[in-house]
Amino acid sequence: MQIVVPDEYRFLYVQNRERPVVKIPAEVLRQVAPEVTKISKKTLTLIDDMMRIMRKANGVGLAAPQVGILQRVIVIHPEGMRPTALINPKIVKAEGEQIGQEGCLSIPGLYGDVKRSLYVEVEATDRRGRELTYELEGMPARIAQHEIDHLEGILFIDKVIAETLHWMNPESNDDPAE
Repeated sequence: MQIVVPDEYRFLYVQNRERPVVKIPAEVLRQVAPEVTKISKKTLTLIDDMMRIMRKANGVGLAAPQVGILQRVIVIHPEGMRPTALINPKIVKAEGEQIGQEGCLSIPGLYGDVKRSLYVEVEATDRRGRELTYELEGMPARIAQHEIDHLEGILFIDKVIAETLHWMNPESNDDPAE
């Protein structure tokens, strides 16, 4: 899907030190990220940077390609859950169905409904190198699926129910997505 950013939202697409998240149509967002073969100091720094960037952008998830790094690393921070880094995450089980509104820090201002699994089991390595299985349901499951899609070069606009797409300023106080 080709996205044309309305003039009144172009300011959201500036990328700089204050807004470091990579925006469409950057090629890195459409590439498949390779697995992390060794958790190095560089990997841990990437995770710390991603956590900081996600918080600053008021996001609930972020994938390494969104900061210009092609590695299978995501961070998620659903409400009621502590911020969590997942290295080489893989969905091993998915059940049920939910439809809900999504947005993306790489496509700021655009929102739409996406059908996702209601429950997922995600196998991943944590920052200490431990292999863990995360059981996620509802919004945490949605966030994990959205971020794992990023690692495959898939954006929410590829799965969105097209007629639900709409523009809204994510920085306004009356935004229902906040």
